[in-house]
Amino acid sequence: MIGRLAGTLLSKNPPQVLIDVAGVGYDVDVPMSTYYNLPASGEKTVLLIHHAVREDGHFLYGFASEGERFAFRQLLKISGIGARMALSVLSGMSVDDLADAVARQESGRLVKVPGIGKKTAERLLLELKGKLADALPNAKAAPADSHHDIINALLALGYNDREAAGAVKALPAGTATADGIRQALKLLSRL
Repeated sequence: MIGRLAGTLLSKNPPQVLIDVAGVGYDVDVPMSTYYNLPASGEKTVLLIHHAVREDGHFLYGFASEGERFAFRQLLKISGIGARMALSVLSGMSVDDLADAVARQESGRLVKVPGIGKKTAERLLLELKGKLADALPNAKAAPADSHHDIINALLALGYNDREAAGAVKALPAGTATADGIRQALKLLSRL
């Protein structure tokens, strides 16, 4: 199995790149987060690879970091999530943002990714819970349970992710859920 490619970047046609390694050209699909960090054509590059073998061929998926590759592999383990959708998720949000959305169980952030509906987002949150935060060093820890409940209550009342998160940040640590909702609503009504 191919785990890493180091060579000359021959061409870039999103989401695919062509890398020359010792005279052999490899077509590699990459998420946009990796694509934007690639050097110009003709320069040396290194990509971590996920090599998939299926009945219809061999497919290479490239990543700039181990965190991206790990998240991609975790997404592939979820029933109904293929390589294209996994690349779409990683193109639509950073690995840290994905880990944070999973830790906070915020489906609204995943729904913004093209191709991800509400049911798929909820399934992703359920299946990835506890799998990304432990393995990714930069992943944020889940908020306190009361803060999570306060955010969910504010979202249910029609506030957006940014407003809810901003209001909860302003609350003192250890605020009970009911008090937190009341205080957050007061804060939001002043805006």
